[in-house]
Amino acid sequence: MESGRKPPVDTIFLFSISEEIGVGASSIVTHDIASMVAIDNGAVAPGQGSKETGVTIAMGDMTGPFDYHLTRKLIDLCRENDIRFQRDHFEHYRSDNASAVEGGADVRTALITFGVDASHGYERTHIDAPVSVAQLVTAYVLSEIIIQRDAEELGGLEGFPDQPHEAARGSQGHRTD
Repeated sequence: MESGRKPPVDTIFLFSISEEIGVGASSIVTHDIASMVAIDNGAVAPGQGSKETGVTIAMGDMTGPFDYHLTRKLIDLCRENDIRFQRDHFEHYRSDNASAVEGGADVRTALITFGVDASHGYERTHIDAPVSVAQLVTAYVLSEIIIQRDAEELGGLEGFPDQPHEAARGSQGHRTD
C-alpha cells in the first residue's frame, strides 16, 4: 500500500496450521489460482542450508521438487531487489503445497521459509529472516506474471514453458549426466 502500486493479479492469503497432517491447503485452492507460494519456518540444523538471516527458498520438500519457473522467479526477485536469500531442500518436511496438489489443485508451487532455531515450542530467529520473507512476498505480489498462459483460466499447450536442459540431453532426449 505504501508504494501506491497495485498488484497485477488478485492475491489470496491462506493461513494454515495443519500442513503436517495433510489438511492445510487441500480444499481451499480454487481452479483459477495458477501459483501458490507457501511460507513456513525452516529449521536451521546440520545438513540444512537454512539460516536465521535472509529468506530461504526451498527447491523441494519430502513430496518432491517445486515448480522450476516459480522458484526461479523468486530467486530472481531476491537478486533484483537485493533481498538476502539462500536455497535449501527439506527432505523430512511437508508444506501446504503437498496437501494442495494431493487435493487436486493444478498449481505451480514454491516454498519460502524463515530460518528458526527450533519449532513447535520456543522458536528463535533473527529479525532479518521475517523481514526478508516480507520483502520477497511484497516483490512477488507486485511482480508481473512471467508465464502469460497462467493468466488464462484454461490454457492449451501453446506457451507452456520448458526447463532449460536441452544442452544436457543426449540425442534421444534423455539426460546424459
